[in-house]
Amino acid sequence: MSNNAAVTAPDSEGRIGEIGRAQALQAMACRTPPTVDMNPVLLKPQSDTGAQLVVRGQVRGNWKARGYQDHKAALLDVVLESFRKLEAEADLVIIEGAGSPAEINLRDGDIANMGFALAANVPVILIGDIDRGHVIAALVGAHNVLEDDDRDAIKGFMINKFRGDPQLFDEGRKQICARTGWPDIGMVPWLYESALLPAEDAVVLQSTLSAASDRKLRISVPMLSRIANFDDFDPLRHEPLIDLDFIPPGQVIPVDTDLIIIPGTKATLADLAFLKAQGWDIDILSHARRGGRVMGICGGYQMLGRMIHDPAGSEGIAGSANGLGLLDVETCLEGDKTLKSVAGTLGPSGPAFTGYEIHIGKTTGADTQNPAAFIDGQPQGAINPDGRISGLYVHGLFDKSEARQALLPELTGQTVSVDQSQRVDEALDRIAEALERHLDIATLSKIAGLS
Repeated sequence: MSNNAAVTAPDSEGRIGEIGRAQALQAMACRTPPTVDMNPVLLKPQSDTGAQLVVRGQVRGNWKARGYQDHKAALLDVVLESFRKLEAEADLVIIEGAGSPAEINLRDGDIANMGFALAANVPVILIGDIDRGHVIAALVGAHNVLEDDDRDAIKGFMINKFRGDPQLFDEGRKQICARTGWPDIGMVPWLYESALLPAEDAVVLQSTLSAASDRKLRISVPMLSRIANFDDFDPLRHEPLIDLDFIPPGQVIPVDTDLIIIPGTKATLADLAFLKAQGWDIDILSHARRGGRVMGICGGYQMLGRMIHDPAGSEGIAGSANGLGLLDVETCLEGDKTLKSVAGTLGPSGPAFTGYEIHIGKTTGADTQNPAAFIDGQPQGAINPDGRISGLYVHGLFDKSEARQALLPELTGQTVSVDQSQRVDEALDRIAEALERHLDIATLSKIAGLS
């Protein structure tokens, strides 16, 4: 379940789908192209009780939570088929559970934890997050509440996110072994390199701290209720001259902000209403009147226009709403979802960028005659006449240093030269080295049937 999505490589029939960005990151770590079989069922929350269901990369409709629980068992065959396909292609398939293996109230019809593990006949390693506390109770408690077949499928445990002297938890690990009979696979320390990886859950934004006040460029990003693909901004966090603020609900956008970026969202009309409810529309319009810059990405681009129409209720309830009116464009949310990797230039001959599009709708209007980018020679996005308001559908715009400098002229000649993909790749290597040091790889290999 995530609103942070990625587009996959084309399959044998040329079809492109969407999967969670966490699964795309795992594919990157495995040095293999992402495919829809790596995330055969994706839920993209649209409200507190409903989500869009994506099956093998394609939208299957909108579901309420209770309705999904009643019907998800029917998706087990889809998940198993994807697993068998990957199993035939790889030496090792690692299946990541979702939620908890011990949610016995949801065990019937489970397709993401023990229900899948038993159906696929795969061994299970249980991972305890010690940073949350109660890790002994969590692991021993899981052993106690699981049914015999589920309990027998678990072949070991490991501890994750430990801080401090590992010997201080030696007795705790012995107690877990004694009370469960599961082998101890190891204990992973707190890996600070993980902060360099794209986050899966927007909860991480709630703890984002403002950077030093002496930085040259202040950028504010309002935290929409259904914010999506916020890893767009990860490269900006690592720029020493940028103070990047995620503005939580209930707080005003600071008046000394240089650039406001309205991010992507899973539900554009709903989050436009949310934005206005926070009073951010007043902040954004006031910022623009003072000559400040505003950029919109994907759903944020749509909000910058005059109107947004959703005639069929593709993202929730059908209807229309006035946008912020900062761009002379209008968006209609209809038609098939656009899913594609892209490469282009900022302006007709500007610096190159790579990224991806993942959205519903088409945006038209006078300001599209001044496009923000060109992709395969075709214009994309819009810029207002004075050049201070811009928007486009591309995610990943800030990944390359040359593109960052063009989009943020204050950084010209002073930007960090590292591309985001290189930073993430190097962090994955360091994480892999740490896991090899702290885990019993020989026992894991034996459990997996590799030795």
